[in-house]
Amino acid sequence: MNDKELYKQKKEAQLDQWKAELDKLKAKASEESADRKRELNKEIEKLDSKIDEGKAKLAEIEDASEDAWDSIKQGMDSAWDSLKHAFSDAASKFKK
Repeated sequence: MNDKELYKQKKEAQLDQWKAELDKLKAKASEESADRKRELNKEIEKLDSKIDEGKAKLAEIEDASEDAWDSIKQGMDSAWDSLKHAFSDAASKFKK
C-alpha cells in the first residue's frame, strides 16, 4: 500500500470518529432547553459543514495523480486542522 492510500485510510478513520462524536453531540443537544438547543444546533451545523469539507478533500485524494498528491496533502492537512479545532471548540460549548 502506498503513502497516499495509507494517508487516505487514516483520514477516513478520523472522519468516521468525528461523525460518531457529532451524533453524540446531536443527542446531547436534543436534551437541552429550546434556547440552548438553538445555540448548540448552530455549532452542529458548522461541524456538519466541516465534515462535508473533509469528505470533499477525501474525494480529491481519490482523484489525485501522484504528481498532484503533495499539494493536495497540504490542503488536506490544513482542512483537517480546521476540522479538529472546530470539534474542540464545539465540544467545549457543549460542556457549559
